[in-house]
Amino acid sequence: MNPDALLSRVRKLLAMAEAEGLTEATREAYNSKAVELIAQYGIDRALLEEAEPQRMAAADLVVAVESPYARDKISLLAGVAAPLGCRLVHRTSRQQEGTAHSAHLFGMAADIHRVQLLFTSLLVQQAHGLAVLRPPRHEDPRAFRRSWMAGFALAVAERLAAAERSARDRAQAARRQEPTESAEGGPSVAVVLADRSRRVEAHLASVYPRLRTPRIRHLSGSGGREGFLAGERADLGLGNRVAGRTSPAIGSRKQ
Repeated sequence: MNPDALLSRVRKLLAMAEAEGLTEATREAYNSKAVELIAQYGIDRALLEEAEPQRMAAADLVVAVESPYARDKISLLAGVAAPLGCRLVHRTSRQQEGTAHSAHLFGMAADIHRVQLLFTSLLVQQAHGLAVLRPPRHEDPRAFRRSWMAGFALAVAERLAAAERSARDRAQAARRQEPTESAEGGPSVAVVLADRSRRVEAHLASVYPRLRTPRIRHLSGSGGREGFLAGERADLGLGNRVAGRTSPAIGSRKQ
């Protein structure tokens, strides 16, 4: 299946997964296939683009993130971006009505598009989860929701990383089975992706040469585990979990 057809199927599956009133099993089935296909789309696009005579340059995109919970939504965006080969810089600026937040994404154009597509859907699914959330009576509801959203974002990041690894392994196995003359004609999947990653990092460094590491957020709420389980259901059906639970690194920049 060509990459454009794959992406069309992903859009349809995510739209179905966003519908209200679905059972968890039905939502999981839609999301499971969507995540598998979006990973396959990324690999297919990368291999097609690197076969062209002229290498594509890395791209970037600024995404405005609205309140409430803007920082938490950006954490979700970072959890989607990192496994999909993109980098994110969290930007803030002072406005009359308060602090405005935005995310500056860096990546190959196809990967940025994947991030946008999946993030938009996950925001809707996260909102469904928050709508039915019942924080403990003794706890600050906002603190509970923030910790829930952090758990949700972490589960998404882990399971996307697993999907990306599986897609890379399948693509590399398929290349090894190609006729010898064809297999020798191009670099391995790992080499292709590493070269694209270097272009993304170089573009990021050219725009933010003195990027500082953000402070680690300390969340006091107790909703992390419940949010993590919800994130597993949202990302869905990928089987093995990634070892370790380190959040994706996010650069920060004040304007």
